[in-house]
Amino acid sequence: MTSPTTKKKTTTKKSTPAATTKLPPNPFVFEILDLVSKQRTAAKKVEVLKQYSFDGLKAILIWNFDDTVISMVPEGEVPYERNEVPVGTDHTSLRKEWKNLYHFVKGGNDSLSQTRRETMFIQMLEGLHPQEADILCLVKDKALASRYKINQSVVTQAFPDIQWGGRS
Repeated sequence: MTSPTTKKKTTTKKSTPAATTKLPPNPFVFEILDLVSKQRTAAKKVEVLKQYSFDGLKAILIWNFDDTVISMVPEGEVPYERNEVPVGTDHTSLRKEWKNLYHFVKGGNDSLSQTRRETMFIQMLEGLHPQEADILCLVKDKALASRYKINQSVVTQAFPDIQWGGRS
């Protein structure tokens, strides 16, 4: 007795476009920038930036892209101990720490000694999630675009309320 041959239907999962990827509530800045980088069009990048916008994200993007924001922290690699504890245990984020960024730019807190400013910067980096610390190191050198696919044009479209220039 021969059994009838049956064809098994194969189903393929449709890949979801990156734009529909949902981030957790209050995502890290690196999660937002990773999602922006995955978008293929400027319009989708703008959409993601608008969706996950918060004041700290804008502050970081302004520091990076506004030529009149002058970093008071030396350029180059920063000597600090990366916070390698498991995620969710003992990290802070740029979402929480962004209000202290003014210490590290010209005109923010000019009364700080350079030694104190650099010590504070290192302490902040050591408390941040490692990828958040990486972002801060890129931003101080105005090099965010070297890691993430984002530019000032996209930021300007996403946040037309940002006034560029005249900051220092």
